[in-house]
Amino acid sequence: MGFNRPSKIQETALPMMLADPPQNLIAQSQSGTGKTAAFALAMLSRVNPAERFPQCLCLSPTFELAVQIGQVVEKMGKFCVNIGVMYAVRGNRLPRGTVIEQQIVIGTPGTLLDWCFKLKLLDVKKITVFVLDEADVMINKQNFLDQSVRIHRVLSPNCQMLLFSATFEDPVLLFAQRIVPDPNIIKLRREELTLDNIRQYYFVCENKEDKYRALCNIYGSITVGQAIIFCQTRKNAKWLALQLSDDGHQVSLLSGELTVELRAEVIQRFREGKHKVLITTNVCARGIDVTQVTIVVNFSLPMDFEDFADFDTYLHRIGRAGRFGKKGLAFNMVEKQNLPLIFAIEEHFKTSIKYLDPEDMEMLEKIED
Repeated sequence: MGFNRPSKIQETALPMMLADPPQNLIAQSQSGTGKTAAFALAMLSRVNPAERFPQCLCLSPTFELAVQIGQVVEKMGKFCVNIGVMYAVRGNRLPRGTVIEQQIVIGTPGTLLDWCFKLKLLDVKKITVFVLDEADVMINKQNFLDQSVRIHRVLSPNCQMLLFSATFEDPVLLFAQRIVPDPNIIKLRREELTLDNIRQYYFVCENKEDKYRALCNIYGSITVGQAIIFCQTRKNAKWLALQLSDDGHQVSLLSGELTVELRAEVIQRFREGKHKVLITTNVCARGIDVTQVTIVVNFSLPMDFEDFADFDTYLHRIGRAGRFGKKGLAFNMVEKQNLPLIFAIEEHFKTSIKYLDPEDMEMLEKIED
């Protein structure tokens, strides 16, 4: 799979996850450092292939992420005899009474909840490993939290619990420690959260038309491998996709309102490089791993419900570029009144986000050097 040596998180976490007797773990690590491969290995190593029922459960917040994790597990597990993966995601409907023989089940909370309690397709008491990926959002969002906790409550006391994310705010970490017995904790200090391999810039724009012109100037000046453009609303994402398509660019649009089949198709086309640009909302801010992505554009800065800068989402978004320590570029389009958000992000991550004039083509061309 191209791993020559373990990344820092793999080196630290794997001995804990594979120890006997099993140990619980709450782990934080930068985007793109191989967390999925680490817990995929842990699940594969705990499975007893002779027993044909679900033994490992992995929960993730989105359909795309669940499928991506499953693909990593399948790729790593292809040399393990008789180990199978089942996807508990919207669109994969199993009739009541179905016997699931696959030992690893990966899914989203709502569907998995139905499978466990309504349809009784799996016996949660027999689960030996429970993984919560993007654990901070699974704990921080009320509906996800209720669903995750419901599943967690019926697990056997001997079940190994593994919680992973790139970001853990203190209240979330405290809650995680309450639900995970005697956990090992791998936590990054705030100063370790800066993404040094990603150069960050901002443009000051009046409106969305202004932002669009700046985007076209980036296109004209920089060799775009593949890019992800984040919008705060579905409406803006649609508008932008239409503008770029009308200007002859090959773009994909991904938002939560698409069917799961369409979402899977869009991600696959982008992975295969058939489309160079993916326009999306926060549905893709976490975990989506496409190695060729070199540029992330925040068409709108991520904000929370009180219109403050959403630091975690910013970190996850720009972490889509610069996977595994590669170089990446992040461009932020900012209205004048939102400039304090940029300064807040700089202060929070102790990083530098440099101002660029979108009309200064010469300066834009120098960025690649």
